[in-house]
Amino acid sequence: MTNAETAAPVGFFHPTRPFYRFANLLFISSLSFGSYFAYDIIGAIAPSLIDELKAARATVGTMNTMYSIAAILVVLFGGMLIDRLGTRKASIIFSVLVLAGAAIVWQARSIPLIFLGRFVFGAGSEPLIVAQSAMLARWFKNKEMAMAFGVQLTVSRLGSLFAFNTGELFSSYFGSFRYALLAAVLACGLSLLGNIGYIILDKRGEKALNLRNESAGDKIVFKDIKEFRPTFWYITALCFTFYAAVFPFQSLSTDFFVTKWGIARTAAAGGGFLAQVFNNLVHIFSTAGGITSIIIFASMLLAPFAGRLVDRVGKRAQFMIAGALLLIPCHLAMGLTKIYPVYPMVLLGFAFVLVPAALWPSVPLIVRSERVGTAFGLMTAIQNIGLGLFPLLNGLLRDKTGSYVASQFMFAGLGLVGLTFALLLGRADRREGGVLGRPQQAKA
Repeated sequence: MTNAETAAPVGFFHPTRPFYRFANLLFISSLSFGSYFAYDIIGAIAPSLIDELKAARATVGTMNTMYSIAAILVVLFGGMLIDRLGTRKASIIFSVLVLAGAAIVWQARSIPLIFLGRFVFGAGSEPLIVAQSAMLARWFKNKEMAMAFGVQLTVSRLGSLFAFNTGELFSSYFGSFRYALLAAVLACGLSLLGNIGYIILDKRGEKALNLRNESAGDKIVFKDIKEFRPTFWYITALCFTFYAAVFPFQSLSTDFFVTKWGIARTAAAGGGFLAQVFNNLVHIFSTAGGITSIIIFASMLLAPFAGRLVDRVGKRAQFMIAGALLLIPCHLAMGLTKIYPVYPMVLLGFAFVLVPAALWPSVPLIVRSERVGTAFGLMTAIQNIGLGLFPLLNGLLRDKTGSYVASQFMFAGLGLVGLTFALLLGRADRREGGVLGRPQQAKA
Protein backbone atom coordinates (compact mmCIF):
# COMPACT_ATOMS: atom_id res chain seq x y z
CA MET A 1 0.00 0.00 0.00
CA THR A 2 1.36 3.41 -0.96
CA ASN A 3 1.59 6.40 1.36
CA ALA A 4 -1.11 8.14 -0.66
CA GLU A 5 -3.45 5.22 -0.16
CA THR A 6 -2.64 5.11 3.55
CA ALA A 7 -3.42 8.78 3.95
CA ALA A 8 -6.61 8.71 1.88
CA PRO A 9 -9.82 9.03 3.91
CA VAL A 10 -11.90 5.87 4.15
CA GLY A 11 -15.57 6.46 3.34
CA PHE A 12 -18.62 4.72 4.73
CA PHE A 13 -18.90 2.47 1.66
CA HIS A 14 -15.24 1.50 1.44
CA PRO A 15 -14.32 -2.20 0.98
CA THR A 16 -12.66 -2.20 4.41
CA ARG A 17 -15.97 -1.30 6.07
CA PRO A 18 -18.38 -3.99 7.33
CA PHE A 19 -21.27 -2.27 5.51
CA TYR A 20 -19.54 -2.89 2.18
CA ARG A 21 -18.98 -6.53 3.06
CA PHE A 22 -22.62 -7.06 4.00
CA ALA A 23 -23.89 -5.22 0.94
CA ASN A 24 -21.78 -7.63 -1.08
CA LEU A 25 -23.31 -10.49 0.91
CA LEU A 26 -26.79 -9.52 -0.30
CA PHE A 27 -25.64 -9.61 -3.92
CA ILE A 28 -23.87 -12.95 -3.39
CA SER A 29 -26.99 -14.36 -1.73
CA SER A 30 -29.24 -13.20 -4.58
CA LEU A 31 -27.29 -15.30 -7.11
CA SER A 32 -29.26 -18.44 -6.22
CA PHE A 33 -32.68 -16.90 -5.43
CA GLY A 34 -33.90 -17.52 -8.97
CA SER A 35 -32.41 -20.98 -9.29
CA TYR A 36 -34.00 -22.10 -6.00
CA PHE A 37 -37.38 -20.83 -7.22
CA ALA A 38 -36.98 -22.51 -10.61
CA TYR A 39 -35.73 -25.78 -9.10
CA ASP A 40 -38.59 -26.10 -6.60
CA ILE A 41 -41.36 -24.91 -8.90
CA ILE A 42 -41.46 -28.43 -10.42
CA GLY A 43 -42.26 -29.97 -7.04
CA ALA A 44 -44.69 -27.17 -6.25
CA ILE A 45 -46.77 -27.77 -9.38
CA ALA A 46 -46.33 -31.55 -9.45
CA PRO A 47 -50.09 -32.23 -9.09
CA SER A 48 -50.81 -29.97 -12.08
CA LEU A 49 -48.01 -31.53 -14.13
CA ILE A 50 -49.38 -34.99 -13.38
CA ASP A 51 -52.92 -33.92 -14.34
CA GLU A 52 -52.23 -31.74 -17.41
CA LEU A 53 -49.36 -33.73 -18.94
CA LYS A 54 -50.75 -37.13 -17.87
CA ALA A 55 -47.27 -37.75 -16.47
CA ALA A 56 -46.22 -40.52 -14.09
CA ARG A 57 -44.73 -39.55 -10.74
CA ALA A 58 -41.43 -41.05 -11.91
CA THR A 59 -41.49 -38.65 -14.87
CA VAL A 60 -41.82 -35.66 -12.55
CA GLY A 61 -38.97 -37.05 -10.44
CA THR A 62 -36.87 -37.43 -13.58
CA MET A 63 -37.16 -33.69 -14.22
CA ASN A 64 -34.99 -33.18 -11.13
CA THR A 65 -32.79 -36.12 -12.10
CA MET A 66 -31.92 -34.39 -15.39
CA TYR A 67 -30.92 -31.31 -13.43
CA SER A 68 -28.59 -33.34 -11.25
CA ILE A 69 -26.98 -35.24 -14.14
CA ALA A 70 -26.02 -31.93 -15.73
CA ALA A 71 -24.82 -30.57 -12.40
CA ILE A 72 -22.50 -33.54 -11.85
CA LEU A 73 -21.00 -33.33 -15.32
CA VAL A 74 -20.40 -29.59 -15.24
CA VAL A 75 -19.07 -29.44 -11.67
CA LEU A 76 -16.63 -32.26 -12.40
CA PHE A 77 -15.43 -31.09 -15.80
CA GLY A 78 -16.21 -27.37 -15.97
CA GLY A 79 -12.90 -26.15 -14.55
CA MET A 80 -11.41 -25.36 -17.94
CA LEU A 81 -13.91 -22.57 -18.58
CA ILE A 82 -13.28 -21.07 -15.15
CA ASP A 83 -9.52 -21.23 -15.67
CA ARG A 84 -9.82 -19.31 -18.93
CA LEU A 85 -12.34 -16.68 -17.87
CA GLY A 86 -12.11 -16.41 -14.08
CA THR A 87 -14.89 -16.84 -11.53
CA ARG A 88 -16.58 -13.51 -12.20
CA LYS A 89 -16.98 -14.00 -15.95
CA ALA A 90 -17.76 -17.70 -15.57
CA SER A 91 -20.48 -16.95 -13.02
CA ILE A 92 -22.20 -14.71 -15.57
CA ILE A 93 -22.17 -17.61 -18.06
CA PHE A 94 -23.64 -19.90 -15.40
CA SER A 95 -26.35 -17.32 -14.61
CA VAL A 96 -27.23 -17.07 -18.31
CA LEU A 97 -27.47 -20.88 -18.50
CA VAL A 98 -29.83 -20.84 -15.52
CA LEU A 99 -32.02 -18.25 -17.25
CA ALA A 100 -31.91 -20.12 -20.59
CA GLY A 101 -32.79 -23.46 -18.99
CA ALA A 102 -35.75 -21.96 -17.14
CA ALA A 103 -36.93 -20.38 -20.41
CA ILE A 104 -36.71 -23.69 -22.30
CA VAL A 105 -38.81 -25.42 -19.61
CA TRP A 106 -41.36 -22.59 -19.81
CA GLN A 107 -41.69 -22.84 -23.58
CA ALA A 108 -41.42 -26.65 -23.85
CA ARG A 109 -44.44 -28.43 -25.33
CA SER A 110 -43.20 -31.97 -24.72
CA ILE A 111 -41.67 -33.85 -21.81
CA PRO A 112 -38.34 -34.48 -23.64
CA LEU A 113 -37.97 -30.71 -24.12
CA ILE A 114 -38.69 -30.16 -20.43
CA PHE A 115 -35.91 -32.66 -19.68
CA LEU A 116 -33.57 -30.69 -21.98
CA GLY A 117 -34.44 -27.43 -20.26
CA ARG A 118 -33.82 -28.94 -16.82
CA PHE A 119 -30.48 -30.26 -18.07
CA VAL A 120 -29.41 -26.79 -19.28
CA PHE A 121 -30.70 -25.28 -16.05
CA GLY A 122 -28.70 -27.74 -13.94
CA ALA A 123 -25.57 -27.08 -16.01
CA GLY A 124 -25.69 -23.47 -14.82
CA SER A 125 -27.29 -23.68 -11.39
CA GLU A 126 -25.00 -25.99 -9.44
CA PRO A 127 -21.69 -24.48 -10.66
CA LEU A 128 -23.14 -21.09 -9.75
CA ILE A 129 -23.97 -22.30 -6.24
CA VAL A 130 -20.47 -23.76 -5.84
CA ALA A 131 -18.98 -20.45 -6.97
CA GLN A 132 -21.28 -18.71 -4.51
CA SER A 133 -19.81 -20.76 -1.66
CA ALA A 134 -16.30 -19.83 -2.74
CA MET A 135 -17.35 -16.15 -2.86
CA LEU A 136 -18.57 -16.34 0.74
CA ALA A 137 -15.34 -18.00 1.87
CA ARG A 138 -13.38 -15.27 0.05
CA TRP A 139 -15.17 -12.41 1.83
CA PHE A 140 -16.08 -13.92 5.20
CA LYS A 141 -13.41 -16.39 6.25
CA ASN A 142 -12.74 -15.62 9.93
CA LYS A 143 -15.42 -12.90 9.69
CA GLU A 144 -18.86 -14.25 10.73
CA MET A 145 -18.61 -16.99 8.10
CA ALA A 146 -21.36 -19.28 9.41
CA MET A 147 -23.66 -16.28 9.78
CA ALA A 148 -22.88 -15.27 6.17
CA PHE A 149 -23.76 -18.77 4.97
CA GLY A 150 -26.98 -18.50 6.99
CA VAL A 151 -27.95 -15.21 5.32
CA GLN A 152 -27.19 -16.71 1.90
CA LEU A 153 -29.41 -19.70 2.68
CA THR A 154 -32.21 -17.39 3.85
CA VAL A 155 -32.22 -15.30 0.68
CA SER A 156 -31.90 -18.37 -1.55
CA ARG A 157 -34.67 -20.24 0.20
CA LEU A 158 -36.94 -17.26 -0.10
CA GLY A 159 -37.12 -18.41 -3.72
CA SER A 160 -38.22 -21.88 -2.59
CA LEU A 161 -40.78 -20.42 -0.18
CA PHE A 162 -42.42 -18.42 -2.95
CA ALA A 163 -42.28 -21.37 -5.34
CA PHE A 164 -44.16 -23.73 -3.04
CA ASN A 165 -46.71 -21.10 -1.98
CA THR A 166 -47.44 -19.65 -5.42
CA GLY A 167 -46.85 -22.54 -7.87
CA GLU A 168 -50.32 -24.06 -7.82
CA LEU A 169 -51.82 -20.59 -7.43
CA PHE A 170 -50.26 -19.53 -10.73
CA SER A 171 -51.71 -22.69 -12.29
CA SER A 172 -55.24 -22.22 -10.97
CA TYR A 173 -55.48 -18.42 -11.27
CA PHE A 174 -54.11 -18.11 -14.81
CA GLY A 175 -55.38 -21.48 -16.06
CA SER A 176 -52.08 -23.25 -16.76
CA PHE A 177 -48.95 -24.39 -14.96
CA ARG A 178 -46.91 -22.54 -17.62
CA TYR A 179 -47.46 -19.24 -15.80
CA ALA A 180 -45.62 -20.69 -12.81
CA LEU A 181 -42.75 -21.58 -15.16
CA LEU A 182 -42.78 -18.00 -16.52
CA ALA A 183 -42.44 -16.71 -12.95
CA ALA A 184 -39.36 -18.92 -12.62
CA VAL A 185 -37.83 -17.28 -15.70
CA LEU A 186 -38.39 -13.81 -14.21
CA ALA A 187 -36.85 -14.88 -10.88
CA CYS A 188 -33.74 -16.16 -12.68
CA GLY A 189 -33.50 -12.80 -14.48
CA LEU A 190 -33.41 -11.01 -11.10
CA SER A 191 -30.58 -13.27 -9.96
CA LEU A 192 -28.61 -12.42 -13.08
CA LEU A 193 -28.85 -8.75 -12.11
CA GLY A 194 -27.61 -9.66 -8.61
CA ASN A 195 -24.60 -11.39 -10.15
CA ILE A 196 -23.72 -8.20 -12.00
CA GLY A 197 -23.93 -6.26 -8.73
CA TYR A 198 -21.56 -8.72 -7.03
CA ILE A 199 -19.02 -8.47 -9.85
CA ILE A 200 -18.92 -4.67 -9.54
CA LEU A 201 -18.35 -4.76 -5.76
CA ASP A 202 -15.92 -7.68 -5.87
CA LYS A 203 -13.76 -6.08 -8.53
CA ARG A 204 -13.47 -2.89 -6.50
CA GLY A 205 -12.89 -4.79 -3.25
CA GLU A 206 -10.21 -7.01 -4.79
CA LYS A 207 -8.08 -3.97 -5.59
CA ALA A 208 -8.68 -2.16 -2.29
CA LEU A 209 -8.11 -5.22 -0.06
CA ASN A 210 -5.53 -7.00 -2.22
CA LEU A 211 -7.65 -10.14 -2.18
CA ARG A 212 -6.19 -13.35 -3.54
CA ASN A 213 -7.27 -14.13 -7.09
CA GLU A 214 -10.09 -16.67 -6.92
CA SER A 215 -10.23 -17.41 -10.65
CA ALA A 216 -10.54 -21.16 -10.26
CA GLY A 217 -12.21 -21.05 -6.88
CA ASP A 218 -14.91 -23.58 -7.78
CA LYS A 219 -12.81 -25.95 -9.87
CA ILE A 220 -12.11 -29.53 -8.85
CA VAL A 221 -8.38 -30.23 -8.95
CA PHE A 222 -8.18 -34.01 -8.74
CA LYS A 223 -4.62 -34.17 -7.41
CA ASP A 224 -5.77 -32.13 -4.39
CA ILE A 225 -8.30 -34.76 -3.33
CA LYS A 226 -5.72 -37.06 -1.80
CA GLU A 227 -4.93 -34.37 0.79
CA PHE A 228 -8.41 -34.38 2.30
CA ARG A 229 -8.68 -35.82 5.79
CA PRO A 230 -11.39 -38.15 7.18
CA THR A 231 -13.40 -35.21 8.57
CA PHE A 232 -13.96 -33.91 5.04
CA TRP A 233 -15.13 -37.31 3.77
CA TYR A 234 -17.56 -37.77 6.67
CA ILE A 235 -19.01 -34.28 6.04
CA THR A 236 -19.36 -35.13 2.35
CA ALA A 237 -21.09 -38.43 3.13
CA LEU A 238 -23.47 -36.66 5.52
CA CYS A 239 -24.13 -34.03 2.84
CA PHE A 240 -25.08 -36.81 0.40
CA THR A 241 -27.47 -38.61 2.75
CA PHE A 242 -29.00 -35.55 4.40
CA TYR A 243 -29.89 -33.66 1.24
CA ALA A 244 -31.06 -36.89 -0.44
CA ALA A 245 -33.58 -37.24 2.39
CA VAL A 246 -34.90 -33.67 1.98
CA PHE A 247 -34.95 -32.35 -1.60
CA PRO A 248 -36.04 -35.60 -3.35
CA PHE A 249 -38.79 -35.88 -0.74
CA GLN A 250 -39.90 -32.33 -1.58
CA SER A 251 -40.00 -33.13 -5.30
CA LEU A 252 -43.29 -35.03 -4.76
CA SER A 253 -44.33 -33.99 -1.23
CA THR A 254 -47.04 -31.64 -2.54
CA ASP A 255 -48.60 -34.58 -4.36
CA PHE A 256 -48.05 -36.73 -1.23
CA PHE A 257 -50.03 -34.32 0.96
CA VAL A 258 -52.82 -34.00 -1.63
CA THR A 259 -53.25 -37.74 -2.16
CA LYS A 260 -52.83 -39.04 1.42
CA TRP A 261 -54.45 -36.28 3.49
CA GLY A 262 -56.63 -34.59 0.85
CA ILE A 263 -55.04 -31.24 1.65
CA ALA A 264 -56.04 -28.39 -0.67
CA ARG A 265 -53.62 -27.25 -3.38
CA THR A 266 -54.39 -23.57 -2.70
CA ALA A 267 -56.21 -21.64 0.02
CA ALA A 268 -59.74 -20.53 -0.87
CA ALA A 269 -59.80 -16.77 -1.41
CA GLY A 270 -61.22 -14.06 -3.61
CA GLY A 271 -59.63 -10.87 -4.88
CA GLY A 272 -56.73 -10.33 -7.22
CA PHE A 273 -53.65 -12.51 -7.71
CA LEU A 274 -51.44 -10.70 -5.19
CA ALA A 275 -54.19 -10.90 -2.58
CA GLN A 276 -54.38 -14.64 -3.16
CA VAL A 277 -50.59 -14.97 -2.88
CA PHE A 278 -50.76 -13.22 0.48
CA ASN A 279 -53.64 -15.47 1.55
CA ASN A 280 -51.67 -18.58 0.60
CA LEU A 281 -48.71 -17.40 2.67
CA VAL A 282 -50.98 -16.68 5.63
CA HIS A 283 -52.50 -20.18 5.34
CA ILE A 284 -49.16 -21.92 5.00
CA PHE A 285 -50.30 -24.73 7.35
CA SER A 286 -53.40 -25.63 5.37
CA THR A 287 -52.23 -26.01 1.74
CA ALA A 288 -50.13 -28.80 0.29
CA GLY A 289 -47.51 -26.46 -1.12
CA GLY A 290 -47.49 -24.40 2.06
CA ILE A 291 -46.85 -27.45 4.25
CA THR A 292 -44.01 -28.47 1.94
CA SER A 293 -42.52 -25.00 2.38
CA ILE A 294 -42.48 -25.26 6.19
CA ILE A 295 -38.99 -26.75 5.86
CA ILE A 296 -37.92 -23.76 3.82
CA PHE A 297 -39.71 -21.24 6.03
CA ALA A 298 -38.07 -22.55 9.20
CA SER A 299 -34.61 -22.55 7.68
CA MET A 300 -35.13 -19.14 6.08
CA LEU A 301 -36.01 -17.54 9.43
CA LEU A 302 -33.58 -19.39 11.65
CA ALA A 303 -30.52 -20.04 9.45
CA PRO A 304 -28.78 -16.69 10.17
CA PHE A 305 -29.32 -17.14 13.93
CA ALA A 306 -28.16 -20.75 13.77
CA GLY A 307 -25.10 -19.64 11.82
CA ARG A 308 -24.34 -16.97 14.40
CA LEU A 309 -24.77 -19.55 17.17
CA VAL A 310 -22.36 -21.92 15.42
CA ASP A 311 -19.83 -19.09 15.13
CA ARG A 312 -20.10 -18.40 18.85
CA VAL A 313 -20.23 -21.89 20.38
CA GLY A 314 -18.62 -24.18 17.80
CA LYS A 315 -19.89 -27.74 18.41
CA ARG A 316 -20.44 -28.22 14.67
CA ALA A 317 -20.43 -32.02 14.75
CA GLN A 318 -23.06 -31.99 17.51
CA PHE A 319 -25.32 -29.73 15.44
CA MET A 320 -25.01 -32.16 12.53
CA ILE A 321 -25.73 -35.18 14.76
CA ALA A 322 -28.91 -33.56 16.10
CA GLY A 323 -30.14 -32.62 12.63
CA ALA A 324 -29.50 -36.06 11.14
CA LEU A 325 -31.28 -37.71 14.08
CA LEU A 326 -34.43 -35.63 13.54
CA LEU A 327 -34.84 -36.92 9.99
CA ILE A 328 -35.68 -40.44 11.11
CA PRO A 329 -38.88 -39.91 13.19
CA CYS A 330 -40.11 -37.19 10.81
CA HIS A 331 -40.18 -39.43 7.75
CA LEU A 332 -41.49 -42.45 9.65
CA ALA A 333 -44.33 -40.41 11.15
CA MET A 334 -45.47 -39.22 7.73
CA GLY A 335 -45.15 -42.65 6.17
CA LEU A 336 -46.76 -44.77 8.89
CA THR A 337 -49.28 -42.54 10.68
CA LYS A 338 -52.13 -40.16 9.91
CA ILE A 339 -50.60 -37.41 12.06
CA TYR A 340 -51.26 -34.11 10.32
CA PRO A 341 -48.01 -33.52 8.40
CA VAL A 342 -47.43 -29.99 9.74
CA TYR A 343 -45.96 -31.40 12.95
CA PRO A 344 -43.28 -33.68 11.47
CA MET A 345 -42.56 -31.02 8.84
CA VAL A 346 -41.79 -28.47 11.57
CA LEU A 347 -39.25 -30.91 13.05
CA LEU A 348 -37.86 -31.52 9.58
CA GLY A 349 -37.48 -27.76 9.27
CA PHE A 350 -35.38 -27.68 12.44
CA ALA A 351 -33.18 -30.42 10.99
CA PHE A 352 -32.80 -28.35 7.86
CA VAL A 353 -31.61 -25.46 10.01
CA LEU A 354 -29.12 -27.38 12.14
CA VAL A 355 -27.23 -29.38 9.53
CA PRO A 356 -26.59 -26.81 6.77
CA ALA A 357 -25.70 -24.08 9.31
CA ALA A 358 -22.87 -26.26 10.58
CA LEU A 359 -21.98 -28.35 7.51
CA TRP A 360 -21.05 -25.86 4.78
CA PRO A 361 -19.06 -23.41 6.96
CA SER A 362 -17.07 -26.35 8.34
CA VAL A 363 -15.36 -27.02 5.02
CA PRO A 364 -13.05 -23.96 4.97
CA LEU A 365 -12.01 -24.84 8.54
CA ILE A 366 -10.75 -28.32 7.67
CA VAL A 367 -9.44 -27.69 4.14
CA ARG A 368 -6.59 -25.37 3.15
CA SER A 369 -7.80 -22.16 1.51
CA GLU A 370 -6.38 -23.07 -1.91
CA ARG A 371 -8.30 -26.37 -1.75
CA VAL A 372 -11.70 -24.91 -0.76
CA GLY A 373 -12.94 -24.72 -4.35
CA THR A 374 -12.06 -28.37 -4.97
CA ALA A 375 -13.74 -29.33 -1.70
CA PHE A 376 -16.98 -27.49 -2.46
CA GLY A 377 -17.00 -28.74 -6.05
CA LEU A 378 -16.47 -32.36 -5.02
CA MET A 379 -19.14 -32.13 -2.30
CA THR A 380 -21.61 -30.64 -4.76
CA ALA A 381 -20.93 -33.33 -7.37
CA ILE A 382 -21.41 -36.12 -4.81
CA GLN A 383 -24.48 -34.39 -3.35
CA ASN A 384 -26.06 -34.27 -6.79
CA ILE A 385 -25.66 -38.02 -7.24
CA GLY A 386 -28.19 -38.36 -4.43
CA LEU A 387 -30.33 -35.49 -5.69
CA GLY A 388 -30.46 -37.18 -9.10
CA LEU A 389 -31.07 -40.75 -7.96
CA PHE A 390 -33.63 -40.39 -5.17
CA PRO A 391 -36.34 -38.25 -6.87
CA LEU A 392 -36.50 -40.97 -9.53
CA LEU A 393 -36.64 -43.72 -6.89
CA ASN A 394 -39.30 -41.79 -4.98
CA GLY A 395 -41.51 -41.57 -8.08
CA LEU A 396 -40.92 -45.18 -9.08
CA LEU A 397 -41.80 -46.45 -5.60
CA ARG A 398 -45.00 -44.37 -5.60
CA ASP A 399 -46.00 -45.60 -9.07
CA LYS A 400 -45.20 -49.22 -8.16
CA THR A 401 -46.80 -49.41 -4.71
CA GLY A 402 -49.60 -46.86 -5.02
CA SER A 403 -48.53 -45.02 -1.84
CA TYR A 404 -45.57 -43.14 -0.39
CA VAL A 405 -44.95 -45.53 2.53
CA ALA A 406 -41.96 -47.25 0.91
CA SER A 407 -40.51 -43.85 -0.04
CA GLN A 408 -40.73 -42.64 3.57
CA PHE A 409 -38.90 -45.75 4.77
CA MET A 410 -36.22 -44.99 2.19
CA PHE A 411 -35.82 -41.40 3.43
CA ALA A 412 -35.77 -42.52 7.09
CA GLY A 413 -33.04 -45.01 6.18
CA LEU A 414 -31.00 -42.18 4.66
CA GLY A 415 -31.39 -40.31 7.95
CA LEU A 416 -30.06 -43.31 9.87
CA VAL A 417 -27.02 -43.61 7.59
CA GLY A 418 -26.44 -39.86 7.87
CA LEU A 419 -26.57 -40.07 11.67
CA THR A 420 -23.84 -42.73 11.54
CA PHE A 421 -21.61 -40.47 9.44
CA ALA A 422 -22.25 -37.52 11.80
CA LEU A 423 -21.17 -39.62 14.78
CA LEU A 424 -18.05 -40.75 12.93
CA LEU A 425 -17.35 -37.10 12.07
CA GLY A 426 -17.36 -36.13 15.74
CA ARG A 427 -14.88 -38.87 16.56
CA ALA A 428 -12.61 -38.01 13.62
CA ASP A 429 -12.64 -34.31 14.52
CA ARG A 430 -11.44 -35.06 18.04
CA ARG A 431 -8.55 -37.06 16.56
CA GLU A 432 -7.65 -34.21 14.18
CA GLY A 433 -7.49 -31.53 16.87
CA GLY A 434 -11.13 -30.61 17.43
CA VAL A 435 -11.28 -27.61 15.08
CA LEU A 436 -15.00 -28.16 14.40
CA GLY A 437 -15.75 -27.82 18.09
CA ARG A 438 -14.16 -24.40 18.47
CA PRO A 439 -16.03 -21.09 18.28
CA GLN A 440 -15.09 -18.62 15.57
CA GLN A 441 -14.87 -15.04 16.76
CA ALA A 442 -15.71 -12.26 14.34
CA LYS A 443 -13.01 -9.88 13.17
CA ALA A 444 -13.43 -6.37 11.90
